[in-house]
Amino acid sequence: MANLNKVMLIGRLTRDPEAIAGGKGAKFGFAVNNRKKNQDTQQWEEVPVFIDMEIWNASETSRQADRILQTVRKGQQLYIEGHLKLDTWDDKNGGGKRSALRVVVENFQYLEPNTRGEGGGGGESMARAPRPAAAPARAPQPAYSRSSESYDEPDTGSSRSQGGAGGSEDEIPF
Repeated sequence: MANLNKVMLIGRLTRDPEAIAGGKGAKFGFAVNNRKKNQDTQQWEEVPVFIDMEIWNASETSRQADRILQTVRKGQQLYIEGHLKLDTWDDKNGGGKRSALRVVVENFQYLEPNTRGEGGGGGESMARAPRPAAAPARAPQPAYSRSSESYDEPDTGSSRSQGGAGGSEDEIPF
């Protein structure tokens, strides 16, 4: 039987990242919008979905949690790749079992210029690449189906397929 646990999201942080597990990881809130048609007004509306996220320093050379803690803040837009994880625990106040579904971030990409002047980049595959002399012309973006209209930015694909982009706003690959 085949299994797949893959999450790809574009959204905004709902709170500043916080260090967890003695600085080995970070957690933050994230929000994405779903579009739904209001049956009374027949207008499309944005319905926010709030998600708990966590990210870990995978090794000494891959310090993604540190990068998140240093470079992103509430309100910033990111593209995130990861997987779902179900956490369960005993509720100390109510005595019952509790659970929460979270996204464990494996890779991320900045979608907005960093206005604080700090280094950019993101994820392991986002190592700084040499800056090209001139940006190539882009082909027109394809029209989106109704299901993808809720995104603010066009889908630029996985950062893995982008060959690694640099970290300043001049080097954003779109």
